[in-house]
Amino acid sequence: MKTHVRRILREAACLDVPVDTLDDHDDLYAAGLSSLGTVRVMMAIEDEFAIEIPGAQITHELFESIDSLASVLAHIVPEESSATRT
Repeated sequence: MKTHVRRILREAACLDVPVDTLDDHDDLYAAGLSSLGTVRVMMAIEDEFAIEIPGAQITHELFESIDSLASVLAHIVPEESSATRT
């Protein structure tokens, strides 16, 4: 799942630093994630996995790190979706 999250961040987040330089627990907001970036990431995730992130899950904390995104997605993305997407 973290591989998918990293790719989506590379493509949609417009961070100030390369995603490959971030550890899984690093603060994405400190890396330059903006409110527009969070929306772009959320939309890319929903498109990638054909899901809708529940409103209660859309919080500041969701987008804090690669770990936080992957953790929430692991609970809402069906296993076959994450296994078959590249």
